[in-house]
Amino acid sequence: MRALQPPPLRGFPVGRRVFHMAGSQGIGNATAADAARAAFAPMSARRLLALGGIGLILAGMLVGDIFAVFVLHQNAAKVGENLAAAAHAAMAGDVNAVSASFQSVGTFLENRGTKVDTHVHMIAFGYLALMLAILQPWVALRESTRKKVAWIFLIGAWLLPVGVFLIHYVGLAYSPVAAIGWASIFADFGGALVIVATLACLLGIARHFRQSLRPPLEDVLLKDRSVAGRILLAGGLSLILLGFLHGAYYAGVDLYRHEGMDYSLLSQMTITAAAQNAAALDTALAGYGQLGGEKAVNIAAHAHAIEFGLLAMLLAFFQPYVSLGDPWKRNWAWVLLLGSLGLPVFVLLELKLGLLAGGIADVGGLLVIIALLAMWIGIVRYTGEIDASLPPARGEKR
Repeated sequence: MRALQPPPLRGFPVGRRVFHMAGSQGIGNATAADAARAAFAPMSARRLLALGGIGLILAGMLVGDIFAVFVLHQNAAKVGENLAAAAHAAMAGDVNAVSASFQSVGTFLENRGTKVDTHVHMIAFGYLALMLAILQPWVALRESTRKKVAWIFLIGAWLLPVGVFLIHYVGLAYSPVAAIGWASIFADFGGALVIVATLACLLGIARHFRQSLRPPLEDVLLKDRSVAGRILLAGGLSLILLGFLHGAYYAGVDLYRHEGMDYSLLSQMTITAAAQNAAALDTALAGYGQLGGEKAVNIAAHAHAIEFGLLAMLLAFFQPYVSLGDPWKRNWAWVLLLGSLGLPVFVLLELKLGLLAGGIADVGGLLVIIALLAMWIGIVRYTGEIDASLPPARGEKR
């Protein structure tokens, strides 16, 4: 008796079905390989955002280091001197001197504020650029459109901090608006460009997840398990944890005490000024300056530890495209983590060790800058080693 065989599918023979499935899988693999090759092409959106983001962070850190060395402490001393002069003028009843002193305080605070904002915005936009670079495979837009979006983002990300930096120097000169100068207008325009570009990327991501027949994506960056990448991921996570722990300690132990001292010292300055007690007024002013320093170093240490941890974790994803030898990649990863830990620790020690701790903190920032620059150069040098390991594209010969 003959063995029963299942009838072939009507209009879809079994042999053709197997061939069709294998062919579809081959086409899918070839398409994935093509996408991987294009993902980090010399002028691709991902490469533009990666290099531009690291460049923004480098520039922001350089601005921060220069500001810390040449502006920060001198500016704080001038603010303290003018506040003391205003307090003594108020005690003497000299209204004009009080007004002049507070105008000087406002000028120094504006100078400080614009430098800090420039530093912070450059680094923040750099982080955002790296995040968007990681997400590029999920942005369902044409590559030409994604490149335009990347350029719009980078133009805005540079325009805003440069405009903020110039606010102190340009002021309201020749401005068409009574209360906003040209520097502020260009800064706001840069911010609008960043918002538009980010929204375009988010819409592309939403479009990708709305596609019912989207092929599965395998990204080289997310699959990397190199030693340098693991060092940066583990070190970055540790830095973030240390920053959180320090923030929790400060909030639980010192924050409310500092707030109480703030109110107490301000009340003491008012009372001593009314009582014409110059010595007590100077003591209260000195205490208030010391309190401001304690707040500043604790907040700076907390913020820098978390920011450097996030930077290390973002850079971990880009290690496959850092075209350096594995030993060098590991060394630069350790240098970056060493500087990232040294800066917040010695910022915290500035009140106890003085300028020595400040100098060591600046050296820590310099180490981060050097390591970051080395990785940036490695990404510039990348010429397709990962692409060479992928299966050949359609019509391509090995």
